[in-house]
Amino acid sequence: MSLAATRYETLSVEIADHIATITLNRPGQLNALDHQMAKELLDVAIACDEAPSIRAVIITGAGDKAFCAGGDLHSFHAKGEDIAAHLKLVTHLLHAAISRFSRMDAPVIAAVNGVAAGAGLSFVGFPDLAIASDQSRFISAYTASGLTPDGSSTYFLPRIIGQRRYMELVMTNRMLSADEALEWGLVNKVTAHDDLMAETRQWALSLASGPTKAFGRIKHMVHQSFNASLEGQMELETQLIAESAKTKDGLAGVNAFVNKKKPSFTGE
Repeated sequence: MSLAATRYETLSVEIADHIATITLNRPGQLNALDHQMAKELLDVAIACDEAPSIRAVIITGAGDKAFCAGGDLHSFHAKGEDIAAHLKLVTHLLHAAISRFSRMDAPVIAAVNGVAAGAGLSFVGFPDLAIASDQSRFISAYTASGLTPDGSSTYFLPRIIGQRRYMELVMTNRMLSADEALEWGLVNKVTAHDDLMAETRQWALSLASGPTKAFGRIKHMVHQSFNASLEGQMELETQLIAESAKTKDGLAGVNAFVNKKKPSFTGE
């Protein structure tokens, strides 16, 4: 599966400097997620996961108004009595995509360029890091339509911002400004709107030159930690630091430290 040769209807994908930049590309619908986008996100997630040359991933939205306005309720409503079955299909594809993004070695960064609502808020949760434009806004919005969250929202977001704050967001539909999202820990950094992609790319370039396999192991350990005992988690740490020490990057990093040199990592 070649990302460079693939053309999508709802996404645009650019590959440069070992970074895959995935843009949700339905600006006329505020980048809302429909069945086609869910299917294409799964395709691109698998492609990134299977490409050793991709060592960082950026997810952002097209245009200046929205990162992602959530699920495309118009497309869901059009299914009439089949809406429940349709939502099962859409979420099945979306959740499979999120699993791949979460489990891949390459760090994933959300570049939040505007409103993040519903599934768009979920898309801020599953990436490893998030940078927001100062024009971005964050709202759950599900219960305003009588719905419940999806897209990993109930897994990642309570872990990131805490259960009380998460319950406030999903029950009251409070909208957070970019600065409030930073204060709550929902995003790592807020930048001027016009600087968002440049700032995100600098972060991605730094990560893409790092020890990619070690990053993947860190992601795995963090995901496991919430359900593990202390002893079980420390055993996992023992196993993975030993495995990391045997990789090309581990050997190169230790050797560079001992010889007071800057390490050069290849992602192997």
